[in-house]
Formats: sequence, structure tokens, C-alpha cells
Amino acid sequence: MAQLKQGEVYFFDLNGDEVGNELVEIKWSAEAAEKGGYKHFMKKEIHEQPKAVADTLASVLKDGNIDLAEMGLCEEEIKEIESITIVACGSAWHVGMTGQYVFEDIAKIPVRVELASEFRYRKPLLSKKQLVMVISQSGETADSLADLRLAKEKGCKTLGIVNVVGSSIAREADYVFYTLAGPEIAVATTKAYSAQLMAMYCIALQFAKARCEIEQNEYTHLIEELQSIPVKIEKILDDKERIQWFASKCVNKKDVFFVGRGIDYAVCLEGILKLKEISYIHSEAYAAGELKHGTISLIEDGTLVIGVLTQNELYEKTVSNMVECKSRGANLCAVTAYGIYEIEETADFVTYVPKVDERFMASLAVIPLQLLGYYVSVAKGLDVDKTRNLAKSVTVE
Repeated sequence: MAQLKQGEVYFFDLNGDEVGNELVEIKWSAEAAEKGGYKHFMKKEIHEQPKAVADTLASVLKDGNIDLAEMGLCEEEIKEIESITIVACGSAWHVGMTGQYVFEDIAKIPVRVELASEFRYRKPLLSKKQLVMVISQSGETADSLADLRLAKEKGCKTLGIVNVVGSSIAREADYVFYTLAGPEIAVATTKAYSAQLMAMYCIALQFAKARCEIEQNEYTHLIEELQSIPVKIEKILDDKERIQWFASKCVNKKDVFFVGRGIDYAVCLEGILKLKEISYIHSEAYAAGELKHGTISLIEDGTLVIGVLTQNELYEKTVSNMVECKSRGANLCAVTAYGIYEIEETADFVTYVPKVDERFMASLAVIPLQLLGYYVSVAKGLDVDKTRNLAKSVTVE
């Protein structure tokens, strides 16, 4: 129970004894939980992403360097970590998929990404030299919380990436990275996802520095690249009318396939989730090279295939896979960086995003896919913010 007085609050257990809980101030304004002139919370939250990303980066950027000291994660502790396991559900799991590529490339440390709902049931082998990273917007996701507790029982260090101060995961993890996305009302996450990506980049960079896997000039350059992301998201949002037009052509699609390789595949996973959860169109994401192992048999006249192509080393191979789909009657849409205009010879519709270091391209490539899902849902006359059968926070198994 609790006793409230002006400017004070006291907590008591069932025996009537006072419990000394620490008070935490939640700095969210009432305006943040209102639509602010937007038709839907989701559209508002899509447009709030530049601020959410910038604020999350600024929270750990001190004098041009990433500083995780407030989390309690110092360089000496980072050096002791031999591997990372990322555990999450839904969009947070997609953040983990991107994080795997970024961590292993930049920090040169082995990373596994696990579905929180499956992790503890396969009796994972965990060690004290392993960091278990749990990502959850609410900080209350039942499976993620159970996995965190298992990791702690096994002696692992745990790190939570959460958006809610004082949430269960935040209280129980050894280290906590708070994303500064503010309240997110729409069931389909957008700004919380983007803030989680930024958190992942920051942690990966600091791991690379602590492990001496990155030169100072590259470290400085990559921080500058991170600082450029909010403005580049704004630029994509300024071109949203083209995506709205394309979305109007997708309303009657029955099946949509997303293809990509590497980080682009991770982006595809988030893209299909946005489309299916708010427009109810069946959509699936595939690593482009897997198409020939069965999936291409589903392609027929008029099937929409969306390719994400932001990784130069993998570009030609993904284009080749898209051409195979086109030869079987598919309509092609491509998401790629400005300057890659030859894709227009292959794809029926192309949306361009600004360039940033390829390891951070997920933050930009996902924006057109969020907008696509939103505008298809609106065109179908659906309730964008409250999708059927779904809840914002999953607190049961």
C-alpha cells in the first residue's frame, strides 16, 4: 500500500511496515501522450524519431566520446566479456539482429541473437564471461524478464535496453541503457525501435574502443555518422508523399515478400512486421539467397517483392535475386541509397534514403517501410493505433 501527501509518498508492506523505495522522476510531459495535431499516434511517433534518436545518443555522448559510466559499465568490465547473447521479442529482436552484425563487425566479439520466448527452453549454455543483453521497450516483457533472471542465476552479467524508468528489467539488470523515446502509444513501435538501434550502435562502439578494435580516427568518424542520422531521417520524412502514393497501389495485395542480405535482411524483418501488424497483409522476410530454397515457388504474376539494398558488397547478389522474382511475374520495389540510380532499370518503384556508414543504414532504410505500413493501413480504413489481437506490452507468456 501507499500513503500520498503533497510532495511525498510512503510505501508499506502487508504488515504495515514502511518500505524504503527510491523515488524516480519520470520526465514525460502530458503533451507527449497526445496526438499533437496528427491523425494517429503512429504517424506522430514516426515523425518524432529524429528527436528520439538524437536524445538517446546525446544521453551517452560526453565531449565527443561515448560514455557508459552512468550505466556502471566501465572499460575494464567490457574487456572481461568474451561473448554477447541478445535476447528480445518482436521489433526488439529485430534490433538485436542488426546489433549482431554491428557488434561483430566493429567490436569483433561473438554475438548470438535469441528469441526471448524460446531462449530458456533450450537450456542455453551460459558462462560468467558472457553478457546477456535484454531489449524491451516496456521493460516488462514476460519472456525477456524470465530470461534475464535465468542469466543472472547462471552468473552472467546482464544489460537491459529499456524505455521505461523503473521497469522490472531496469531494476533487475546489472546495467541499464535507457532509450529516450518518450511515451509510445501506438501498438506498432517506431520511435522506440529507432532509439533502441541507436543504443545498440553506442554500446557496440564503446565495446570496440575498450577492446582496442578501432582506431581513434575511425571512432570519431563513426560518432559523427551517428550524429548525422536524425537529420537524414528528417529528409526521408520530407519525401513521404511518394511512399503514400505507392502504398495506395498496395492496398489489395494478398502477399508481400521482403528480401535483403546482411543488415538489409534485419531491416526486412522489421518491415514485414510493420506491414502485417497494422494492415493485415500477409508478408514475409527472407534472406535473399534463400529464395531459391523453396520460397521462389510462391512468386506469381503481381506478387510484390520489396528489396532492401544498402550494403554495397551484397548489392549485386540481392539485385540478381530480385531479377529472378521479376522473371516469374513479380512487381519489384527497392529501398536503396541516393546515387544508386541503376536500380531503376530493374525495380518498378524505388525509394531512396541518404547515405550513412553502412553499419548504421538500418536506421534510415526502415523509415520508408514504416511509412509504407502506415499508409497502407490508412488507405484500408483500419485503426492504425489499436491493431486487432495485439497489446503494447506482452506481460504473459
